[in-house]
Amino acid sequence: MRIAILGAGAWGSALAASFAPSHEVTLWSRSREDCDILRATRQSRYLPGIALPASVRIEPSLAAAIGACELALVATPTSGLRATLAAAGRALAGKPLVWACKGFEDATGQLPHEVAAQAAPGAGAMGALSGPSFALEVARGQPTAVVLASRDASFARSTAAALNSPRLRIYSNDDLTGVELGGALKNVVAIAAGISDGLALGRNARAALVTRGLAEISRLGTAMGGRPETFMGLAGLGDLVLTCTGELSRNREVGVRLAQGGRLPEVLDALGHVAEGVQSARAASEHARARSLEMPITEAVCAVLFEGRAAPEAVRQLLTRDPRPE
Repeated sequence: MRIAILGAGAWGSALAASFAPSHEVTLWSRSREDCDILRATRQSRYLPGIALPASVRIEPSLAAAIGACELALVATPTSGLRATLAAAGRALAGKPLVWACKGFEDATGQLPHEVAAQAAPGAGAMGALSGPSFALEVARGQPTAVVLASRDASFARSTAAALNSPRLRIYSNDDLTGVELGGALKNVVAIAAGISDGLALGRNARAALVTRGLAEISRLGTAMGGRPETFMGLAGLGDLVLTCTGELSRNREVGVRLAQGGRLPEVLDALGHVAEGVQSARAASEHARARSLEMPITEAVCAVLFEGRAAPEAVRQLLTRDPRPE
């Protein structure tokens, strides 16, 4: 398959490295300087020590990257999805389109499929690639399982089958909304888990956060149209466990640094990567309030991120909530 990967950050570069042995891959970056560096060094600054296969074509022209592709795969952050699709314009007409970003769009609170429907109305079948997957491990070829979701079940099955490999196993799913919500909401819980770890509250506390966090994800996820079983799968529980416990988790790292006294702007600057959970926390809280849903972990994370509440105080308020039936 001829695949155009739009976005040469950590995730786009990792997918390019993973797909290159079996597919014809073009990797696009909006920065001509980054393209020149990638051509010269075959290494992404976001994935130190990982060499891009020589077969991966580096392309600074968006139209040229998409031109002959059989699948366009957007690997920008969610914040860049709308602009990338709008810039692609007519080049996407009739082209199958998949995005590999997670979270809500900051300005609108929309999920990626809602953004794509507005920004690329002429594209062909659409879907989302999600699940428990650190970019560095995918780039290294370490075993990973993810899910490709589309409301077009046939497209999800055929594309997942075409992209599947022994090291990157891809399952199909037709619950697009649920898969996207699982990918967005787990990052919020991961910030809470990082706060817990940063305060050295122990593994018991982390397990409690993961479990009750999954309850929050399922509560809001089903209210917004996802299926309950989706949140027990790769895009729900699987991604939640990885992001709350893995040392490579950017969102968990945000929580750890906040618990250690860091201020959010400095934490995000030091991180050097996008942490989608920060903006997703605000959007999740707004979606929950619109539906009169209780989301205590999400509200505690928002209080630390946006209201100046100290991490220990936010944890104390969670721990002193009245007990209730599970």
